[in-house]
Amino acid sequence: MAASGGRRGMKAIGEALMRSQRRTVTYMPRPGDGSPRAVTLLPGDGIGPLVTGAVVQVMKAMHAPVYFEEYEVSGKMDKVPTEVMDSIRRNKVCLKGGLATPVGGGVSSLNVQLRKELDLFASLVHCFNLPGLKTRHDNVNIVVIRENTEGEYSGLEHEVVPGVVESLKVITKFCSERIAKYAFEYAYLNNRKTVTAVHKANIMKLADGLFLESCREVAKNYPGIKYNEVIVDNCCMQLVSKPQQFDVMVTPNLYGTLVANTAAGIAGGTGVMPGGNVGADHAIFEQGASAGNVGNERLVAGKTANPTALLLSSAMMLRHLQFPSFADRLEQAMMAVIAEGTYRTKDLGGTSTTQDVVDAVIDKLQ
Repeated sequence: MAASGGRRGMKAIGEALMRSQRRTVTYMPRPGDGSPRAVTLLPGDGIGPLVTGAVVQVMKAMHAPVYFEEYEVSGKMDKVPTEVMDSIRRNKVCLKGGLATPVGGGVSSLNVQLRKELDLFASLVHCFNLPGLKTRHDNVNIVVIRENTEGEYSGLEHEVVPGVVESLKVITKFCSERIAKYAFEYAYLNNRKTVTAVHKANIMKLADGLFLESCREVAKNYPGIKYNEVIVDNCCMQLVSKPQQFDVMVTPNLYGTLVANTAAGIAGGTGVMPGGNVGADHAIFEQGASAGNVGNERLVAGKTANPTALLLSSAMMLRHLQFPSFADRLEQAMMAVIAEGTYRTKDLGGTSTTQDVVDAVIDKLQ
């Protein structure tokens, strides 16, 4: 009886949350803004088809003004097929599941190929507490913005002599400045108060030193935003001890993926953190942090992958496409399901399948 009353209480909280978040400001579109937009869809490997399928179902239930051009792409391919690249360039927006990256060997990451060919220089992962989801730390709301095209991901490696491999880390002023500008612009447009640059300039004095120098120069143009710096190893320690101190974080490539996955784990796990990659002309939206769950065979076999992260990423995509009311509806429905707590996948302490969560979100759509 008490459990039943508790569930009713959580349902009331979820419904109240949705009412409180309902938009009170009218978005005035330009003529033609409501025209359906084509989005390239890459289901990907492992859990990818499960979670992208969840998004397709929810978009259809919402009658969202988007339609998908779907292509089968696997991380085992040598390169992204030409017709896929043409579709993304034409549509300018892509939604994708995870693409498995082979460990070792001579096959390069298709994720890196996509980012480089489309010049998606900024990766953004939003790590925050979801209402009703208990985590070790409360009041976490961190945005990690990483440079996406150079650093250790430049892929410039060669064997000098047998048994000795040299890998080049490339840092340029141009790329450092533009990622810093993006981070400060994001903070300014989203009413964020602080930008923290993550580095290892105490050891890599030239490479990370150039990154820091670029961040400092850009910071001068945003006097209303506080700027500070933290060494990457201290940053990881500070994240797990007091993550609330961080707001927007800007990082070179490798540090960013480490920091984003750490922050995701603190705020609820990789299954709930949205993200995307953006450049001047194109954007790809995907699960914000992966940490190896893309190829989890148990999740695939049991159809129990958590669709929350990609659903929230698709809400980011809807805002990018200038459909804010649809984004709000999707986010509110997703938050209400999490807050209510009845339908949760195993990573969130529940027993629900992917489809159970999808059905619950569709039921909550207003």
